[in-house]
Amino acid sequence: MDTLKYKFSLILFSVFVLAFALQSCGEKSTATKVEKTEPTLSAVYDSYDDLAYLFNYHNDTTYVINFWATWCAPCIAELPYFENMNKTYKDEKVKVVLVSLDSKKAIDSKLRPFIQREKLMSHVVALTDTDYNTWIDKVNPDWDGAIPVTIIYNKEEYEIIKGEFDNYEELNTIVKSYLKS
Repeated sequence: MDTLKYKFSLILFSVFVLAFALQSCGEKSTATKVEKTEPTLSAVYDSYDDLAYLFNYHNDTTYVINFWATWCAPCIAELPYFENMNKTYKDEKVKVVLVSLDSKKAIDSKLRPFIQREKLMSHVVALTDTDYNTWIDKVNPDWDGAIPVTIIYNKEEYEIIKGEFDNYEELNTIVKSYLKS
């Protein structure tokens, strides 16, 4: 009799687990944004086409996408502004993405240590696609490929800012104008 109770309990438990799993599959996620707790490189993209999704969101979030590299002095100089923005707007619908253009061989030797040393908490990805002539125009036909360059957009507005920002307020003023849209 105890074996029968055990089997019945096991079957009942399995039914509950299966029902919960099936219910969860049909639900849209309502989870809140999970805050990054460690400076990390989120992804390495070998092809621009794998990264293109970043430029195709049509929702109520403002995206601030900065192309940079560890070997680019003006890029490094403005990174604190993006980090400040990431921290300032962490509870708002602003997404800061730092797209490193460091070479594939520099990912482990330079980029990852740089992210750790500088404690970059923004969303950092690397694009190692060296066929620049095919993808730069896809980002923006007005971009000549020089970095730093920043794309700011939401579902209503879009702009490209070539060159570095002189200070945080310059960047913040532009982003604030998107939040009023």
